[in-house]
Amino acid sequence: MIQKLLTWRKEHVSDRQFTLVLSFFVGFFASVAAFSLHWIIRQIQLLLTEGFTAHSINWLYLVYPVIGIYLTSLFVRYIVKDDISHGITRILYAISTKKSRLKAHNTWSSVIASAITIGFGGSVGAEAPIVLTGSAIGSNLGRLFKLDSKTLMLLIGCGAAAAIAGIFKAPIAGLVFTLEVLMIDLTMASLMPILISSVTAVCFSYIFNGSNSLFQFTMDGAWQMDRVPAYILLGVFGGLISLYFIRMMTACEGVFAKLNKYRYAKLLLGGVILSSLIFLFPALYGEGYNSINILLNGKTEADWNQILNNSLFYGHGNLLIVYIGLVLLTKVFATSATNGGGGCGGTFAPSLFIGAFGGFFFARIWNMEQIGVYIPEKNFAMLGMAAVMAGVMHAPLTGIFLIAELTGGYQMFIPLMITSICAFLTINIFEKHSIYGMRLAREGKLITHHTDRAILTLMSLDSVIDKHFTAVKPDMELNSLVHALSRSKQSLLPVLDDAGNLLGEVDLQKIRNIVFRTELYHHFTVSQLMSQPSATLGVNDPMEDVMETFDKTDAQMLPVVDLDGRLIGYISRSHLYTEYRQMVADMSAD
Repeated sequence: MIQKLLTWRKEHVSDRQFTLVLSFFVGFFASVAAFSLHWIIRQIQLLLTEGFTAHSINWLYLVYPVIGIYLTSLFVRYIVKDDISHGITRILYAISTKKSRLKAHNTWSSVIASAITIGFGGSVGAEAPIVLTGSAIGSNLGRLFKLDSKTLMLLIGCGAAAAIAGIFKAPIAGLVFTLEVLMIDLTMASLMPILISSVTAVCFSYIFNGSNSLFQFTMDGAWQMDRVPAYILLGVFGGLISLYFIRMMTACEGVFAKLNKYRYAKLLLGGVILSSLIFLFPALYGEGYNSINILLNGKTEADWNQILNNSLFYGHGNLLIVYIGLVLLTKVFATSATNGGGGCGGTFAPSLFIGAFGGFFFARIWNMEQIGVYIPEKNFAMLGMAAVMAGVMHAPLTGIFLIAELTGGYQMFIPLMITSICAFLTINIFEKHSIYGMRLAREGKLITHHTDRAILTLMSLDSVIDKHFTAVKPDMELNSLVHALSRSKQSLLPVLDDAGNLLGEVDLQKIRNIVFRTELYHHFTVSQLMSQPSATLGVNDPMEDVMETFDKTDAQMLPVVDLDGRLIGYISRSHLYTEYRQMVADMSAD
């Protein structure tokens, strides 16, 4: 049946038209996944916290998070049987090294795992799991219909854009997120499918959830020129918060990584840290969107003091700024403990959370110290969200458009631009890559908007290695070497020991003067005639390094060895550049 459908499609529908059709379905399924995840989270949270009172502490905060990450770890270990953490990083890795192929279980596994984690109080976000889900839907739909890698990459972008657009009802932010974070270049061929997916996801989100935005916001007065210094300083502050978040998250991940062999130790450490922090600061429970809404909509101290509900700080409004500051500092530990202990979630929502708290904290300190003109604290909570998002994700445009669409704060566009740009410039001094891309960037596997580097990243080293070679032994005499040369299609013969390790190579050009002198056949051995290669390539070397090595050595062929020094094969300079030029032509075809 599928084969007949594929045949009919190829005969009657062009690839570009079919991609537009698939982009609609990607948008629809992504919006369904987003609605399903948030619905499940809400039901779990309502069930668990229904009897909680605002004026007293709740001891169950010490229990729920541990249960959540334990159940999630069991689900991942025994049902999924695969690593589903770091959703957006996995998408970037798939684009860079897997020819845009995401596993089929990614279309549902992250939804269930993150729903359990967040529903029970895990201090992470649902956005990255939904982005992974949407991208997996696009990838697997494309694979079902036998589409090429380039189209699969586009459909992954459609799924990611649809996920962001559907969750936040922000179609432009979905498009910009795909361009900035996933590094998918914008061409006329890619613009329409991504827009179709984004708009489709938003429309179905309105059908499922109504017209209300995720965050409600009413601007407190028009923006003023005399507040520009405060906007600039907030941007710098947001950049520094982003740096703290990235560095501390990386350090915490390193601690939990050392416990990978001790599953219950990881669970215990993550559970104790998470439960303790949520008990002390209930605002850290789950995604924290209720707390963000309090900061964005508060008008009086009584409104903002709702942040203190269920905590030891309840009734102590004079300590609000202390509570805000402590939550700001500890959120990264709660998020790290959630994922490190075995939970599943992203850093998208924590970025928004920290941004809102950071913006409010900055404005409150500014006004308390009477540094300059009064600045509205709710406005700066919104601006802080854009600043930290721009810093953590290295995506200033995403921060600007997402917060503007999310809160309806279009009248704050200029302040949003100022704070986002300043935050991005600040973080860029210390970290050149986003929290999602830094792991892959260290391995040379991150796609960027630099065309040459993008192509080199997408190129597979294995695809250009010629593994058909004629090897010789170091003790072989010249007459046997001549026979080996006659059988070889190459002018270079590798010299290997019994373990397959590369000792050197025999270059026909260098021994041409003696190779036809039969009287010398028993006077020379291979070890006397071999020479060392100009350079040796490693099997895991990035393609950018491979190209640079060819340029430096001016060699026509170079050997590739594995980690133990055993020869894998040879790479031909002409073959390498032919494939490179072909990929340039393919990428420029649109």
